Amino acid sequence: MVGGGIAGLTTAVLLAESGRRVRVWAREPAERTTSAVAGGLWWPYRIEPEPLAGAWALASLGVYEELAARPAETGVRLVEGVHHGMRREELGAWAGRVPGLRAVAEGLAARLPVIDMPVHLAWLRERLGKAGGTVEVREVTDLAAVPAAVVVNCTGLGARALVPDPAVRPVRGQLVVVENPGVTEWFTAVDHSSAVSTYFIPQPDRLLLGGTAEEDDWSLEPDPRTATAIVARCAAVRPEIAGARVLAHRVGLRPARQAVRLARRTLPDGRTLVHNYGHGGAGITVAWGCAREATTLAFPTP
Repeated sequence: MVGGGIAGLTTAVLLAESGRRVRVWAREPAERTTSAVAGGLWWPYRIEPEPLAGAWALASLGVYEELAARPAETGVRLVEGVHHGMRREELGAWAGRVPGLRAVAEGLAARLPVIDMPVHLAWLRERLGKAGGTVEVREVTDLAAVPAAVVVNCTGLGARALVPDPAVRPVRGQLVVVENPGVTEWFTAVDHSSAVSTYFIPQPDRLLLGGTAEEDDWSLEPDPRTATAIVARCAAVRPEIAGARVLAHRVGLRPARQAVRLARRTLPDGRTLVHNYGHGGAGITVAWGCAREATTLAFPTP
């Protein structure tokens, strides 16, 4: 397994629990990946193709609903919230299978999984270890050089140079982390034609404010003016956010692609290579569904 973010660890867990010997090689620890700085709300966002993404998302939703029974352990909770300005008819058929998704005056409301990513990634790593898998910080520069009968590529944006695949592009997202002034529901207001959005997501000990979607921007440095604008937009919805103490600034680069690449290939020496990358802004949302398909591609049932 190459890549130690949400896609890599989830796929590795399923492979290890199916009895395979799994080693994860990652360029950096999970807590330093794009997955670690994600907002953590389950919802298909900036991912194509929609019909497949919807199916992967629903498969993942079922898993997260089960994991929410142990929030302190898994980092998964079910939280009420509203997608402001969104209408059911704008979404694909998958939306009809989301339990409790309903129209309200503001848009669409639902009780959805919110994942505390640092906790969840640590839990995945522990679950992998219990299944006999290992994680090693090790950079890979050539997929064909990985000494394994089956190589699974979950490198996200890194696939641009590693595969190489120039179709993978960054979509920069900036967040502001503040002390939670008492907000218990998540909120999103997203215009897909704009580089800015408004959302806040309550985590157990903090509130995440966003956000941006800046295409082809590679900068990992938080921009102070962007941060100020994020807080102002969120405070326009919930005024108490304006006075919340800022705890941190975060930037992540979503691995966007015109379509997720989830496919099996044969290496020149006959070994198997499975790609699982290009999940855009929905890596967490589709993680388990894509992991299941990647596992089947890696070891097809006779």
